[in-house]
Amino acid sequence: MTDFISKEKRSKIMSAIRSKENETTELAMIRLFKENKIVGWRRNFKLHGKPDFVFSKDKLVVFVDGCFWHGHTCLKPRDSLKKGFWKEKIERNKKRDQLVNKMLRAEDWNIVRVWECEIEKKKYSKKLNLIKGFLGQKT
Repeated sequence: MTDFISKEKRSKIMSAIRSKENETTELAMIRLFKENKIVGWRRNFKLHGKPDFVFSKDKLVVFVDGCFWHGHTCLKPRDSLKKGFWKEKIERNKKRDQLVNKMLRAEDWNIVRVWECEIEKKKYSKKLNLIKGFLGQKT
């Protein structure tokens, strides 16, 4: 279907949409932290890339990334997403994630990225063990 709005107008409309955060996945991650007795995290910590969880004492940040928005391989893109606005948007997000990782590592932060599908499919044990390892907890 052809877009009847100009590229500039579409960009202005889309830029006005503000994120509501990835609330459901973050709440699921909080539940996992509590179930696994992982403590010491903070949210809304002022840091590059706005990590979802920060363990400042241990210099660890945890991002919970949505598979669509961050271009995870678990999704097979529809033809409409293989070109144009959405492909460019997702590619920019992936490049931004790489830059954020680089900036945080330069400041000696450890980074764990948990994918939305890992939480949904209950395939998060390796990531939880990685987090516990950075925090010096037994797995």
